[in-house]
Amino acid sequence: MGTGRATAEDTGAGATGEVGAASSLLSATAAATAAAVGAAEAVRTAGPADRSAEVAVLAALRARPLRFPFTHDSLRCWAYLAGGAVLGLVTAVLLLALTALGLGLSVVGVGLPLLLAVALSGLPAAALERRLLRLVEPAPVPDPHRALPGAGRPARLRTRLRERATWRELAHTLLVAPPLTAAGLGLTALLLFSATLVVSPVVVQVLAPETVMLIPGHAVPGPLHALPFTAVGLAGLYLGGHAGALLTTAHVRLARLLLGPREEDPGGQVLELTRSRARLADAFEAERRRIERDLHDGAQQQLVALTMTLGLAAHELREGAGAGDGDAGAGALALVDRARGEARQALEQLRGLVRGIHPQVLTDHGLAAAVAEVALRHPVPVEVDLDLPGRLPGPVETTAYFTVTEALTNAAKHSGATAVTVHGRVADGRLVLQVTDDGCGGADPAAGTGLQGLADRVAILRGRLMVTSPTGGPTGLRLEVPCSG
Repeated sequence: MGTGRATAEDTGAGATGEVGAASSLLSATAAATAAAVGAAEAVRTAGPADRSAEVAVLAALRARPLRFPFTHDSLRCWAYLAGGAVLGLVTAVLLLALTALGLGLSVVGVGLPLLLAVALSGLPAAALERRLLRLVEPAPVPDPHRALPGAGRPARLRTRLRERATWRELAHTLLVAPPLTAAGLGLTALLLFSATLVVSPVVVQVLAPETVMLIPGHAVPGPLHALPFTAVGLAGLYLGGHAGALLTTAHVRLARLLLGPREEDPGGQVLELTRSRARLADAFEAERRRIERDLHDGAQQQLVALTMTLGLAAHELREGAGAGDGDAGAGALALVDRARGEARQALEQLRGLVRGIHPQVLTDHGLAAAVAEVALRHPVPVEVDLDLPGRLPGPVETTAYFTVTEALTNAAKHSGATAVTVHGRVADGRLVLQVTDDGCGGADPAAGTGLQGLADRVAILRGRLMVTSPTGGPTGLRLEVPCSG
């Protein structure tokens, strides 16, 4: 046999996005605010695609409507809008250039790849928008596309072209992002103009005796005459803070609508399937713990009581045999001793069964202690090197424990190994566990050794299980699982 390999990859789901006189400042700001409110309301009524979670910026605005322009949330909104405006401009220039070149060269067939690049341009643009949204939204917008581990470039391209999310992202890039980018640029310009008006008295003082005109055709004689413009600038900054929050809310809602997964998408179905598998695994684990508890507290205690009762009966029979009727007493005593031995054997088997279902030492003392106990009882010498920073999440400990026990069982039954090593560390938030034996190798994960079931269990935790077992050995099993549980 060659190399057997069972692998469970992540099935998760991942981020990007996107001027006048003093007398027109307040009206322009109000118009931008109204446009943002209208966009937000349009998305709010869009139906099931809208996510139920409230936008963080809108929640902050509702909680502190008067103080919001002076908070860090307002600064994050302006940073997001400025970054989105720059991104939108760059994206628009690139798409126009690609489209023009593609159409111009399509007559000779060279432009078709360029037009295909335009069709797929929503993928990187949406990824950047989801990442940029993290400035204002703590909960990330998930990547709606299916994970394609190991797929080649042609297969990946065909899959992306068939996914609805690809075309929603293109629609967001071509139809939704431009007006939002224009609104963001307008609000950014109003912010800068308002900031200029705020410091206008200083500007007039510094440039004196030069003529300064904040309104075309009207010179400002001195710093005191510029104070009304300072008031207008402060009002513009204050209203601009609210307008930025509302425009950011529209961005977030539209991103959730067009850039996030939907239930009809294969990615959303895979995500829900993964969640249902995780719920089933949790229910199975709870049921197994209940069975272990019932056996430990019920049948095991009854067998202990039976053993004690048989011991008392044997004691009484020995005293009776000493008083007389030796043959009958000796026969009964032999039967009681035999029953007592069988009860002890059943008790040991039951204790082994309880440990196999869920060892109490794993619950009480953690993975390192549980693996050390298994190593002491293993028929093949096992060297354990587990250096863990305390307790790990329960599902991670349980999965790692049964992975080790399955590997040790296979080493004892099938490999003919004379030594086994168990090495484990936590690195970059992941438990990395390696079990190696010096046996004959040739392990096949598909041959019913229990490795495929372990790989399925690890996949639920978004981890990976790899088995390498060339003919002649050695056999190595490597487990990687996130410690987030």
